[in-house]
Amino acid sequence: MNAIDVFLDWLSDYLNFELNPKKNIFWLDTIDFLCKRFDNPQDYAPCIHVAGSKGKGSVSKMIACILEEAGYNVGLYSSPHITDFRERICKPSGFFDESVYEEAIKEMIPNVDSIIDLPGDRPITWFELVTLYAFLCFRKAKVNWSVFEVGLGGRLDTTNVIRPKICCITPIELEHTEFLGDTLEKIAAEKAGIIKNCTPVVIARQQTESVKILFREKAITRHAPYYFVDEITKNAGYCFNTTAKKMKIHFESDIFSRPIETQLSLLGKMQAQNAAQAAITVRKIFPNLSEDIIERGLAKAKLPGRFEIIENIKKYEGIKHLILDGAHTCNSIRLTLDTLHKLYQNQKVNLLFACAADKDVNDMAPILKDNFEHMYITKPGSKKKSDINSEIKAFEKTGCPFTANADYKLMIKMAFEESAKKGVILLVTGSFYLIAEVKNYLMSL
Repeated sequence: MNAIDVFLDWLSDYLNFELNPKKNIFWLDTIDFLCKRFDNPQDYAPCIHVAGSKGKGSVSKMIACILEEAGYNVGLYSSPHITDFRERICKPSGFFDESVYEEAIKEMIPNVDSIIDLPGDRPITWFELVTLYAFLCFRKAKVNWSVFEVGLGGRLDTTNVIRPKICCITPIELEHTEFLGDTLEKIAAEKAGIIKNCTPVVIARQQTESVKILFREKAITRHAPYYFVDEITKNAGYCFNTTAKKMKIHFESDIFSRPIETQLSLLGKMQAQNAAQAAITVRKIFPNLSEDIIERGLAKAKLPGRFEIIENIKKYEGIKHLILDGAHTCNSIRLTLDTLHKLYQNQKVNLLFACAADKDVNDMAPILKDNFEHMYITKPGSKKKSDINSEIKAFEKTGCPFTANADYKLMIKMAFEESAKKGVILLVTGSFYLIAEVKNYLMSL
């Protein structure tokens, strides 16, 4: 086994919230203890903290790409990964040298294994160790800047031991309600926990005025300068280049000397908003950074599983395009469909869908109906808890034809074969875990 495989095998003994959600396991005492044990690697380089319900992965990647384009050695910590664990801990342009990952593992495992007494009566979790590992990797790589995407919530998220130069909060949606609260305001209060004393925060457009007020009041309480993206930008717009499968964006703000205009590989209305937030965030830190660098950085940002378009599939040449999108909330599903219709007007599309048990399939199914030639419904793989019977009942209520089976490998193969036979587009959505299984299937061809 290579070093990463050894590390993942070692990690498997610890509670993984991503796979097995549990209540009352969030606090900062353990990660604070671990950081002190390793001489506070989280403070090695200046950093940026990004929280929110939707878009935080894209905003984090865009910020990191801009900083890299400006000449900095940048570390990016995000989740989930799709096919390679190192996607969580990397540079914007790719993985670190293997020596970085290996040396961090050699430092980390024996030191953690030798711990006798932890603060409180509570075991270390998988995500705490992965976050610590990111801190160590960035120190080994001697990064100049690092960007940290929050895992869950904000206030008690493991990443909240960092001391950022600036924070970002992306749009808030109802998500993880069992753990974060059952209203937008309760969830926003958890996300607002990343706002630090006297530390600027850039906040995206929000669904409700009450959420906006909550963030403003929290910032004022913390004496933190705050900037709402929708208040300091104007003349924002986007249009699709259907041939190149890219998106041209433009927006203006008084903090720039001219309008920002560039082409994004990340597609959709939400990505245009994410780009503005990322650009403003970096400009607030570097007020003299040129618009050219910002535009080039945004243009380089790519992420797997965010309306990712794959062409020329070996064995399935009949599939016009394969689209992989990890949308798993009602609003994100709507945005995915909006992008789909704008890029592929009047073209026939099949759907391969699966979601985790904690997602609201009863609300997602009606949004998806009447948009596809045929729908294939399954489980999002074997790692994430799911409920195929709930999915079937939800799609039965729509009255639209579909094929369902809990055997996700069978359904992936069927969706590919029938889409190729009919010469249609195939959209895969509902879960990043399903995206990972499809990626694995593609690699096996």
